[in-house]
Amino acid sequence: MVVNLSKNYSLLCDWVRELRDVNIQQDRMRFRRNLERIGEVAALEISKHMAHHVEEVPTPMGSSNCKVLSQQPVLATILRAGMPLHQGLLNYFDKADNAFISAYRKHHPDGSFEISMEYVSCPELDGRVLIIADPMLATGASLVKTIQHLRDEGAPKEVHIVCAIACTVGIEYLHRNEPNVKIWCGAIDEELTAKSYIVPGLGDAGDLAFGPKMQS
Repeated sequence: MVVNLSKNYSLLCDWVRELRDVNIQQDRMRFRRNLERIGEVAALEISKHMAHHVEEVPTPMGSSNCKVLSQQPVLATILRAGMPLHQGLLNYFDKADNAFISAYRKHHPDGSFEISMEYVSCPELDGRVLIIADPMLATGASLVKTIQHLRDEGAPKEVHIVCAIACTVGIEYLHRNEPNVKIWCGAIDEELTAKSYIVPGLGDAGDLAFGPKMQS
C-alpha cells in the first residue's frame, strides 16, 4: 500500500511546497518544522488503521466509553535526516517506544556507493507496529537494509514507512524486497539522477535541516 498524502489538497501540500522552495529552505527551523508537521499528519492517518479497544473512563459528571489505542507502536528513525520527521510522529504517538538507526551512503571513488550501517538501538519488536521515518525514499536501498536488520532484532506485525518525498524507483524496489510494507509519503516524484538523487525532490534533507556535513 502506498498513500500519497498530497494526492488531494490539504495544508500538507503547502508544507511540501515550502520544503522544495530553495528560498524558503534557507530557514532551517521552518524546514525542520515542515518535516515535523508531515510526521504529525502521517501519525494521525496511520492511527486510523491501528487496533483499538473501548475503555470506560470516569468523568466529573459520570463515565464515558472511549476508544483507545490497544498497543503503542515502535517509532524508528534513520539518523540524522529523519529526526524532525520522527519528532512529528512522536508528538502524536507520545507514549511510543523508539528505535534509532545510523544508515548512510558510503561513496566510492568511481561514484558508486554502498549502504553502511554502524549503529542500531531498538526496543522489543515482536508482534508490534513498526513505523520508520526517513524523509527521502530514493533508491530504497537504505530502507530495505534497515528493515532487514530490524527483523533480525524481532518480528514486527506491521511495518510502515513515513517519508516527505518518495521516488517511484524506490517504492518499486522497496516493495520487491518488502512487499507487505506500507508507505506514507508527502509527495511522489518520478525521476532519479545518475547519483540517485530525487528529481525534482528537495535536495539533501539532512543538510537543510541541520547544516552541511564534511564529506570523507
